[in-house]
Amino acid sequence: MAGNRRAARVGSAVSGGSALIAFLVGIVTNYVTAELPKWAENTLLVWSVFAGLALVSLGLFFWERRLAAGAPDGGRPPVPLGRIAAGGHSMNPPAVPAPVRGREAELERIGALVRGPGGGMAVVCGAGGLGKTTLAAEAAAQARAQGQVVVWIRWRDDPERLGQDLAQAAHILGLPESRLEEARTGRVSLVDAVWEHLATVTGWLIVVDNVDTPTRVGPGTGPPSAYRGWLRPHGGGLLLVTSRDTAGQTWGSEAGLIHLQPLADDAGAAVLLDAAPHAGTAAEAEALAARLGGLPLALNAAGTYLSVPTSRHRTFTTYQHALEAEFADLLGAEHPSAATDPAVARSVVRHTWDLSLDQLHSDGYTLARPVLQLLALLEPAPVPRTLITPEFVTDATGMPATAATVDAALAGLHQYGLLRTPEADSSAAVGQLQLHPLVREVTAHTLTRPEPANTWLTAFDDHLARAVDAVAGVPGRTGWPTARLLAPHLPAHLDRNTPHNYSSARNALADLAGLLGAAGAASEELLLRRHILDSDNRVLGPEHPAALTGSNNLAAALNDLGEHQQAAELHQQTLTDHERILGPDHPHTLTSRNNLAAALNNLGEHRQAVELHQQTLADRERILGPDHPDTLSSRNNLAAALSDLGEHQQAADISRQNLADRERVLGPDHPDTLSSRNNLAAALSDLGEHQQAAELHQQTLTDRERILGPDHPITLSSRNNLANALNDLGEHQQAAELHQQTLTDHERVLGPDHPITLTSRNNLAAALHDLGEYQQAVELHQQNLTDRERVLGPDHPDTLSSRNNLANAQARLAEAGRRRWWQRGRRSRST
Repeated sequence: MAGNRRAARVGSAVSGGSALIAFLVGIVTNYVTAELPKWAENTLLVWSVFAGLALVSLGLFFWERRLAAGAPDGGRPPVPLGRIAAGGHSMNPPAVPAPVRGREAELERIGALVRGPGGGMAVVCGAGGLGKTTLAAEAAAQARAQGQVVVWIRWRDDPERLGQDLAQAAHILGLPESRLEEARTGRVSLVDAVWEHLATVTGWLIVVDNVDTPTRVGPGTGPPSAYRGWLRPHGGGLLLVTSRDTAGQTWGSEAGLIHLQPLADDAGAAVLLDAAPHAGTAAEAEALAARLGGLPLALNAAGTYLSVPTSRHRTFTTYQHALEAEFADLLGAEHPSAATDPAVARSVVRHTWDLSLDQLHSDGYTLARPVLQLLALLEPAPVPRTLITPEFVTDATGMPATAATVDAALAGLHQYGLLRTPEADSSAAVGQLQLHPLVREVTAHTLTRPEPANTWLTAFDDHLARAVDAVAGVPGRTGWPTARLLAPHLPAHLDRNTPHNYSSARNALADLAGLLGAAGAASEELLLRRHILDSDNRVLGPEHPAALTGSNNLAAALNDLGEHQQAAELHQQTLTDHERILGPDHPHTLTSRNNLAAALNNLGEHRQAVELHQQTLADRERILGPDHPDTLSSRNNLAAALSDLGEHQQAADISRQNLADRERVLGPDHPDTLSSRNNLAAALSDLGEHQQAAELHQQTLTDRERILGPDHPITLSSRNNLANALNDLGEHQQAAELHQQTLTDHERVLGPDHPITLTSRNNLAAALHDLGEYQQAVELHQQNLTDRERVLGPDHPDTLSSRNNLANAQARLAEAGRRRWWQRGRRSRST
């Protein structure tokens, strides 16, 4: 009610002239709303009164001008108070036409600031199209419903207008008219008068919307973060600003930044269903929301389109399919008024980011737009920062670029929310750049065709090939993170260079795939191996030696991902082709036979795997010699298969010999040497030599963490094996803790359904079982059995092992329950 009383004084007199005007308004109101008084029937008298009032008003006007002219020299310039009092535009928040979805946390944060005693300043920031204004309008509606005084101000790139609007807001909140008069005559600073008053008043929310040029806010040229201008965190209520500028240094340490992100798929689906409830199911809406990248502007555009009865596409599914062929009409359409009207540009998906790019260009970031366009020509995946060099920008665009100007362009794009740098949000090992998928798609769509895109793509291919050469030449594991980032962008590189430059482009993909295999990045390697094989079959033919090598490499990648059945089938086909085309003794043929045996062993076909490994080892010793690395690999693989077959002593003897030979030939730190040590430890464990096995596993784990890194799949396998050895030694608590850590890492690195992850969960359950935690063990074995039946099939040996382990754990749990019941009964009888 206090706020309402203050608001009612907006029309009160602020000078003698306005008081008389108010009196005149009262007369007219009486005249209109009541019976005519007797004196009003005298026309001469009425006109005499009006003439007198006009003369008095003119006199007061000139008197006020004289007062202004008589201000002391050096005083502040007068402020046009008439505009402050009259307003001239609505200061009510815009209506929110639909429920605001997926912003509950942000609304709660703003609500807490509104309700709290401290007041302050918050900035809702993010790229165009994320719904900053909508969020602020909903927060304003909630604040008003709670009895707060709410004032809405729209930034119009005019500091004087902003000052008048904030003065009007302060006037609504009870700023004395005498204080405004002092500001008008220059005796005090208006901005200080406004904020001195706002600091004393509570129970208000002032929203300043769309402050996308904060350096122009004023007054003066000081930055907003100095808090000497119109935007300050020092009020008794909350000042809420919306802006595309996301930089903390822009707003200062006392402003709370609320960074908006795209909506989650379920929230995006809710937006679509609100607008078009009959357009499909929630799952179909989620699929469309994901396709639109969770961008509220695009979701609203799609929902509005689908809600119109005359639209050609009336369902979420048909709209999503239409985007592939009709993107220009549905989301990429140009609006004729967007160039001159920022309000239109904000509401059209194609134009909403042009405002930010125009501002960056006017601020001197001349490379911001071309760099954004270059990134839009790549795949919708993160890009290594090292790829965007000054040389690349110059080669592609023809614009002179330096390291400093490229850095500035990327910083500007990041500041306006058009570019994500995932390393700022996570523990990414190398610098990354990523566009929102819809920003990328719209930007790529609006590029002039065929130029500059063709010239730019040619430059891309040249610099992608250079990047692969550079990362392949980095020793050790230093280049692995960059290799993983380059992988998604290489298939298109091969396609663009087919057939005119096929060989060199194919080699770039093969080199990167080999590096990814060494890094344990099986998913990224599989992407490249599959694309290489498809291209080889199409360009070279399926019987070309390169295509056969590609087939073998793809099968090996499938095997590393746990797709053992597919791997075995492809290895069998490749072996048959190799024997027919290259002969049974060719090294590539022997490699195919070795890899088929490994896939069969992983499928549980241990006897067949042992026979193939024995044949391959004999042939390699004869053809390549006993110390050739491939021969040593065959001997290692034979030992592993023998161990799985139950021939533990023979496996241990071969592994011990192979470890000595690999240390002599390859060195103690070679990954193959570490594999031999791991396999010897496993064989010793199977022989009951648990202490020696644990020591070897500990040594191998330490070396693998140092050489391959803690997250490499092979390192995780070492940690799993050490945990098993500790469990066999009776160190069940330590084993369970290590298995829990390994399972968590396996789920993160390989995914929850990878066969190795399932093995890790099985081993954790076994350790918990040995600890006597039967209930937890039963739950894990039940989950694992369900997943193994789904992933591996009901008859896979690992599935059968899970079923057996679950039965054992259930039996021990039931036995423990009976024992506890019997013990409780004994205690009851003894009392």
